[in-house]
Amino acid sequence: MASTHDHGPTNEECADFLERIMRLIDNELEEGDCAVVRAHIDTCNPCLERYDLQRTVKALVARSCSEKAPVELRDRVRVRIQEIQVRITET
Repeated sequence: MASTHDHGPTNEECADFLERIMRLIDNELEEGDCAVVRAHIDTCNPCLERYDLQRTVKALVARSCSEKAPVELRDRVRVRIQEIQVRITET
């Protein structure tokens, strides 16, 4: 889906690539689609920035998920989630 404009991809074209960029990061695209997405990223700075940001976030989450939160923190988070659920059901 290369842009035919001299000004680069349009916002609409980039919106079409967002889901495919996430699927590329997750290794869920076929090789032909990977090449198309990579070609777009190579010519579109906003999409390249989104790609880099999403890769960084996924790497941080993956690294953080291997660590276990202290029991006290997990208990506080669990209580807070229950409080929010109660408020939601009351409204």
